[in-house]
Amino acid sequence: MPDAAPQGDPTADLIAELTAAHYTIAVAESLTGGLLVAELVRVPGASVVVNGGVVAYNTELKKTLLGVDSSVLNVHGPVHPDVAKLMAIGVRNLLAVNGDRASIGVSTTGVAGPGPQGGHEAGTVYIGLAKGTGAWAIPLQLTGDRAAIRAETVTKAIEAVRELLAREAPE
Repeated sequence: MPDAAPQGDPTADLIAELTAAHYTIAVAESLTGGLLVAELVRVPGASVVVNGGVVAYNTELKKTLLGVDSSVLNVHGPVHPDVAKLMAIGVRNLLAVNGDRASIGVSTTGVAGPGPQGGHEAGTVYIGLAKGTGAWAIPLQLTGDRAAIRAETVTKAIEAVRELLAREAPE
């Protein structure tokens, strides 16, 4: 087991949990623009588990880089739970290392504001998770200014990955 992380640092705890489980993680970001992967690599030792991150801010990159189905994007636009799931699935493959895809994919997509976009209010956010053959989307409705929404999305994404890991932890 790695050295104990400082108390009160969920990101350091996540890195320790991923390390202990021998898992890797890959990140696909839209509205957070790199903040999530930056938060992960802030922790010493993150290089053992963080494969990397992709900022697919432009909708076209969600399709061409991450493999999000264009029919999903055409019908729903980039702010949708299916897009979040497909981004998380796609980044696991895109950021494979030596042919091994990342154990976990996490993604962020949504509207940071200040105003609505594509029929969605500011603060409409989806976090995507992918592990094994499963994929999930977590809908959020956040408040605050642009910076607050982006920061809270990072916090919620860290929590979501930790909850995913806790669900499979032995009792």
